[in-house]
Amino acid sequence: MQSDTTPSDNTSMTRKTGTSVWVVLGDKPGDNAQVRAIEQSLPWPCADKHIQVLDPFVLGKPKVGPTLYHIDRERSDPLEPPWPDLILTSGRRPANVALWIREQSGGHTRIVLLGKPSTSPDDYDLVIYSAENQFPPLANLQAISLPLMRVDEARIMQAATEWEPRLRELPRPLIAFLIGGPTGPFVFNPSTTRRLLDYIERIAGETGGTPYITTSRRTPPDIVTALRAGLPAEARLFAWSATGAANPYHGLLGLADGFVVTGDSISMLVEVIRLRKPLAIFPLPVSSLGALDQSRRAFTRWMFKPENGSLGARLRRSLARILYRLHIITQTRDFTAFHDMLVDKGLAEYASGTLPHAPAGQVPDDLRIAVQRILALMATT
Repeated sequence: MQSDTTPSDNTSMTRKTGTSVWVVLGDKPGDNAQVRAIEQSLPWPCADKHIQVLDPFVLGKPKVGPTLYHIDRERSDPLEPPWPDLILTSGRRPANVALWIREQSGGHTRIVLLGKPSTSPDDYDLVIYSAENQFPPLANLQAISLPLMRVDEARIMQAATEWEPRLRELPRPLIAFLIGGPTGPFVFNPSTTRRLLDYIERIAGETGGTPYITTSRRTPPDIVTALRAGLPAEARLFAWSATGAANPYHGLLGLADGFVVTGDSISMLVEVIRLRKPLAIFPLPVSSLGALDQSRRAFTRWMFKPENGSLGARLRRSLARILYRLHIITQTRDFTAFHDMLVDKGLAEYASGTLPHAPAGQVPDDLRIAVQRILALMATT
């Protein structure tokens, strides 16, 4: 893992007994869940500040910077002094609010951002990011392996209880195929669908079990239609819809014997990993233009990768800092890097046409790393 500063387990927790922490929360559950994971592990009391975004910016992107023009002040929690010592947040819209609060505090408030910032990492006191994000070697960055989202075990257990009678008669093994959709630079086209259908048919034939396919909000309608038409008789399909039809997703998380997840969905991959279930990653292809983009991401990944102690690596890292400051290369996301990390750590395998094996590696203790780094940050004043 890339980190220019490694926190000590003995870092002081006593910046001052009156340390105040605000947790600025937006409208994205995944972002909020990561922030709450840290909130629950800090030694200081935290105050939640829920931000209600104005309708044009629910989907539209506000400009970045210390501003509140994109939020509904009346429907958001009050933002008034005394200003906090520390803010935890994630996402573009809440980050704008955090920057505004720090401005009001005269620079006193420190900001810890989870994930890839929309502005420069220099705008934050600490950025904590997982392996799909590629960042330059800067002192205020902390790399972790997985996003800090946690699985809702109670919800999964309840869903498993509800779905067990419906799935009881299906031949085992039960293999859940969790399908996402296109996201740059990856595409989900007819050839990808045919490859997926071939894989599903091979799994059904070789195992004698039941492939259970669930699509998502991002799955294109034509892909759903093609899946429905081409699935083998042994398979089952749930097509996501906005009508609220009974979704087996959480039931499958609790009951399935193995999982195949399309590589576009970090969240679905992480949920399966945290459940310690067999997991295969089904990579998506890139278009011709996407191949160029992926090459850019791969080059950035190589430039930003950690040192190994050699002179060449130190020179590469120094050059990476210079190119970053000149805006020649910038932080980016590389899903392939995330997939490779999962495979290297024994947490997943690439889809090969066979039933995925049980994970051999241990889930990294990323939360401890993140919390210790925050404690080290707050102990410096």
